[in-house]
Amino acid sequence: MNRAWQCILATLLSSLICCSAVASERPNIIVFLIDDMGLMDTSVPMLNGKDGQPERFPLNEFYHTPNMERLAESGIRFSHFYAQSVCSPTRVSFLTGQNAPRHHVTQWIHPAIRLEETYAPKEWRSAGLSSADVTLSGLLQKSGYRTLIVGKGHLGQWNHEGADPLNLGFDINIGAQALGCPPSYYAKNAFGTTGKGTNHALPNLEKYHGQDMFLTEALAREANALIEHSVKDETPFFLYFPHYAVHSPFDSDPRFTKRYASSKHPGPGKAFATMIEGADKSLGDVMDKLEALGIAEDTLIIFTGDNGTDSPIAPGKDRTHGPSAPLRGKKGTEYEGGTRVPFIASWGKEQSKNPWQKKLPIAAGKLQNQLGTIMDLYPTLLELTGIENPPGHIIDGHSLKTQFTNRHNPERPSRFLLHFPHPHRGDYFTSLVLDDWKLIYYYNPQTPNDPSVDLYNLARDPYETKNLAATEPKKAKEMIEEIIAELKACNAQYVIDPKGEEIRPRTFDGLTLQQPSD
Repeated sequence: MNRAWQCILATLLSSLICCSAVASERPNIIVFLIDDMGLMDTSVPMLNGKDGQPERFPLNEFYHTPNMERLAESGIRFSHFYAQSVCSPTRVSFLTGQNAPRHHVTQWIHPAIRLEETYAPKEWRSAGLSSADVTLSGLLQKSGYRTLIVGKGHLGQWNHEGADPLNLGFDINIGAQALGCPPSYYAKNAFGTTGKGTNHALPNLEKYHGQDMFLTEALAREANALIEHSVKDETPFFLYFPHYAVHSPFDSDPRFTKRYASSKHPGPGKAFATMIEGADKSLGDVMDKLEALGIAEDTLIIFTGDNGTDSPIAPGKDRTHGPSAPLRGKKGTEYEGGTRVPFIASWGKEQSKNPWQKKLPIAAGKLQNQLGTIMDLYPTLLELTGIENPPGHIIDGHSLKTQFTNRHNPERPSRFLLHFPHPHRGDYFTSLVLDDWKLIYYYNPQTPNDPSVDLYNLARDPYETKNLAATEPKKAKEMIEEIIAELKACNAQYVIDPKGEEIRPRTFDGLTLQQPSD
């Protein structure tokens, strides 16, 4: 080898070593948040069978998500991972570590209408987040991370700070604004927008207008480009990748239509499946990019959803068919199918000697059955990066570090409270999962003195088929008291009845309980 080639090789090696050293100073973090993707919208089995092993159901056979399978093989998945029942509350909970009754974004954010002016709780934050709020992105940004958002924002109304993620601690925004869904997923239609500067334009995606490309693919390309630039600049990155998919409109992704052509499901169900597969492909594309850049072992990947499925697959006559089967309910409901979402965490490439993987070890190929929530990501990622939660900022999440090793964390309570004082598919309810039990307390603005209660034992009845409120009054009373205490601690907002009075949860005494279901 001549002198010139020796110099070139030495320079290249020096550059690689330098980049590797800089990259390993901080772990990279990628969080995929798939819109309206429920626990069963995947070929990865997420539910445990009686033998303790993951059990497959018909929907696992219908969907094709090979990259989720790939991620699950190297990481851990959760069978009971809870989000809010609709999108904006989950997104705010992820960024703040707080539950919805505490941060007061309890309904999806309408881009223009202030719901306090109609029929909603007082002081409800329908305008969304502002620059004054403590956010995970802001804390990471201040600590030296390049903070990136690619996809859906839905964190604030038009003409409000939260509509632009750059006001919330993000350095670069591709595609995010006030809209909860795109008018179209097709670039040939400019994603249904009318051009730059209009309310419906998805920012920084204009270069794809007119092309034969699906929105999910355009976002994946942008995400990989930002990752590559960060590595080139030797800057650790936090990539928040909240896809618009698989939210309606159910536009079929032409890359995957052939696979579902012979399916028995009607057209919208087939289109939904193609959108699921497109989101899955974006996961694989990013994983491949990390490998190619040599940073996979220094990159934590989290893949999850924002609420239960909104699949247009029609319910069947039994629990083997339906949008969340075998779970009950879907997006917007108070049932498990409305609030449980897929969750997988893994390092991009397993390397036992990697310092970050030593700090946050993740069991490979395991299914964790202890409850987790979307609020847990905030404290988990702060712990990993060594960033302190600011004084005075209350968080409701718990670190997932122990659970990532597939052990039970005795220090975290097995509880999840969902507060939804609004009309939707499930109207005016607060639910509490506490150990094996779940209670749903229904407010009723029309008959405020006659709320009702559902009580289920999820260990014995995971599909919520038998209401035990009338036969287990002691347990119902105990859980109602837990709900009252937690809502009070959060200074929660409540339903406003037609007389302008707040409807707060009452004590168990005097409630008219529903009779057990057949």
